[in-house]
Amino acid sequence: MVLAAANSHLMRVHTVTCLLCALVASALAESELALSAPKTQEPNRKETALDHLLSERDSESAMAAAIQEARDCGISDQAILEARFLYHVDRNEDNAIAIMLPEFKKQAEHFRVEDSAIFSTREDWLAATEYVAAIASLKNADKTGFKKHITEAFWLSPRQASAFAPHIERMRQEEVMSQIHIDFETKLHRLTEDQTVTLKDLIADHKAMIIHFWSPTNHDCVDSLPDFAVTAKTLSEQGIALVSLVPNSSGPILTDAKKAIEPLRQKMLGAWLIDDSDHSLASQLHVQTLPTFVLISNEGRILFNGEPSNDALWEALKRIDSKIIRPQLHEGGE
Repeated sequence: MVLAAANSHLMRVHTVTCLLCALVASALAESELALSAPKTQEPNRKETALDHLLSERDSESAMAAAIQEARDCGISDQAILEARFLYHVDRNEDNAIAIMLPEFKKQAEHFRVEDSAIFSTREDWLAATEYVAAIASLKNADKTGFKKHITEAFWLSPRQASAFAPHIERMRQEEVMSQIHIDFETKLHRLTEDQTVTLKDLIADHKAMIIHFWSPTNHDCVDSLPDFAVTAKTLSEQGIALVSLVPNSSGPILTDAKKAIEPLRQKMLGAWLIDDSDHSLASQLHVQTLPTFVLISNEGRILFNGEPSNDALWEALKRIDSKIIRPQLHEGGE
């Protein structure tokens, strides 16, 4: 099965990779040229502060400190806004990006290429502004607005196409998911026991179900298992059923899966099952990257399908139960 055999770097699409490649290609090229030139003096405080601002990804508090340092050194508000934009893109924080729209619109009136930290033309800045507007429309379920802004972004800066594609794919996926209804009579084999169980048995009187698609061949999946244990505990306590589904593949894959979860067995909640290769849930739900969470209502409707770190997952969970609180995980976790 493709899901089990694919390399994790091919399976996981990071928005930031696309965006940085598209938005700052020319800026990076200029930086490389500058770095290769003979140095006559050490970088001054302002240059160091700007480098710190653009590279900070650790936490909100660390970013706030980098912003204050940048302001103290006289770095422009425009460059700071750009750095905040990249920070949220890198962390896949669509809500924070959408909230920045008024700032982008206001700055568009005063944009200066010489003040920019990453943009080489005004068109690139305007394309980024349209990108932010598209994300805001997406968050508001405004399909018409999303198409309008993403099309304008393409027109202004075609080289940024790879940055826009994931969001278009997401909207199309949501349309497909709205037509899918999960059959809770589906039977699946347990990973660690020689028996089958139905999804109906697992969701029982729970408020909803999350299916966690993962594979031991995917480093991101294995590395995130400790965080998954924390998330599973939180959600189980709030009445959400957890099902972890590994692809039905070769014996060695299933053996590796058992080994991967063994150290955390005492902490693991929910059911650990094997996908049915003949009637694959991964195929039915169009799972293309791992790990993936699919949130299913107790009526069988798909409420979310995507990466565990996506804000939209927790928004959907809060609509089920407003008391559900996203657990605190270590930096870089889910």
